[in-house]
Amino acid sequence: MQVDKPQGHSSRWQMPDTLLIVAMVLLFAYLLTAWLPPGVFSTMQDPNTGRALLVAGSYQAVGEAQLAPIFTEGDRTGLFSAFFDGMTSGSRGGSAIGVVVFILLVGGCFGVVLKTGAIDEMLKFLINKLQHKARLLLPVLALAFSLGGAVFGMGEEAMAFAVFLVPLVRLLGYDAITGVLLTYGATQVGFATSWMNPFSVAIAQSIAGLPPLSGAPFRLVMWAVFTLLYISWMMLRAERYRKAHAGEQASRSEFRLEQQFRAAHGLIVAIFIGSMAWLVYGVVVSGYYLREIASVFIVLAVLAATIGRLLLPAQGNANDYVQSFKEGAAQLLPAAMVVGIAQGILLLLGGTHADQPSVINTILHHASGTLDGHSTMVAAQGMLVFQSAFNFLVTSGSGQAALTMPLMAPLSDLVGVSRQTAVLAFQLGDGLAHLFYPTSPALMGTLAIARVEFGQWLRAMGSLWLLLTGLSMSTMAIAVWIGF
Repeated sequence: MQVDKPQGHSSRWQMPDTLLIVAMVLLFAYLLTAWLPPGVFSTMQDPNTGRALLVAGSYQAVGEAQLAPIFTEGDRTGLFSAFFDGMTSGSRGGSAIGVVVFILLVGGCFGVVLKTGAIDEMLKFLINKLQHKARLLLPVLALAFSLGGAVFGMGEEAMAFAVFLVPLVRLLGYDAITGVLLTYGATQVGFATSWMNPFSVAIAQSIAGLPPLSGAPFRLVMWAVFTLLYISWMMLRAERYRKAHAGEQASRSEFRLEQQFRAAHGLIVAIFIGSMAWLVYGVVVSGYYLREIASVFIVLAVLAATIGRLLLPAQGNANDYVQSFKEGAAQLLPAAMVVGIAQGILLLLGGTHADQPSVINTILHHASGTLDGHSTMVAAQGMLVFQSAFNFLVTSGSGQAALTMPLMAPLSDLVGVSRQTAVLAFQLGDGLAHLFYPTSPALMGTLAIARVEFGQWLRAMGSLWLLLTGLSMSTMAIAVWIGF
């Protein structure tokens, strides 16, 4: 427990909040306009997708560098108007305003589903049924948490489950690190390898101009391979610890969680699974985009709240479900704001249109120059390294997508890497880094709940870091090789 100092300040240095980092990036971008001149590229139409692609070697500087206005100046974005301009840019079908509203609506809908208690009760039911079969319980729960990370971006929610799962795994003969791996660790593997995560892949694909769920078969295989190898590594470590400390656990008793898994909970879980199937079908067959995807989640929330109110009255009244919607949206408000402000940064630099004068085009020109002469394989691995390093500063998946994908997508055109592969580099670099960086609030919070020191965690994660790094680089290599 942290003791408050008399002055009310912590003596330990803390990483700045993501919003503060984005504000600093905004200030840096403002100063950058006084140094770099705007430039333009020639574009050509991709005959397969109809998307405008940058033509390598066609960059031309336009005019001299000129400091952007500090306030509003006609239609041009200034330093202090970037917040408003970024938040209100675009349309309901994409860009900032569409993505911002999408994040808030989906966050609110998941708040409603969690309010019913169906997810909690399902996990408790599994624990009570399988705890006497520890070798089966751990992989089943890890698979469930990985699916949570892949399907609806579960991350911080794992901290709540760690409260009762860490004591459980200790009673079963394992250590607290196993509890963290089982909950938060598994969610991040699913998050990083997802085919439909609405808070990372969906946003990154939208910014890159790709259809939602495009490339899903490749990502499904990737998720299965990463999850299988992660669970195998976790079980090898857990069993090695249990055997080494078998004498200490001789007197452990059966651990039973109080749970009331009812038919109503099962119905809500079934509706949730059905909604995900509807979502996949709609995207693949009917071309669902942000508007339609958000509508599916609204339907899910309405059905879950109705069943909860009628069949689970103890969970709360109608006002309680409305409040859970607001709280779910509020939890993702910072992520939504980061997306909007990040768009303001792009507008401050002149926008993302390749054929219109922009400092971003100049940045792309210089960035592509560092990769010029290298193979697409080297360029793809460089994108992965960049995204992994950038995640140390910006831990929000949607925020990192908003900041990096407007640069990475057109840069991939210049260096011959597909935009799907650029999104792949983003999601692998973003998700897996959360397992090792002290700047991840969810990781540090889960470790605090489990009473595991960060240094102890890192010492235990050495071989896992090598495994996931090797898998990530291999996945990027395969993506380039098959033209993903």
